Amino acid sequence: MSTLSQQVHQIADALPPEATWDDVRYQIELKASVERGLADAKAGRVVPVEELLAEFGVFE
Repeated sequence: MSTLSQQVHQIADALPPEATWDDVRYQIELKASVERGLADAKAGRVVPVEELLAEFGVFE
């Protein structure tokens, strides 16, 4: 597992030369969001898609 500093460097290295601070922020927020989602799934804090769709009336 890489350190936070290493992960930040990986994100920065993957950005194109014309990247903006908004691009940096987006990539970091995206990575953090994915990691939170994976942690929630691992901890069982998920809702089946069918249940969520039914709650919004998509499934009848």
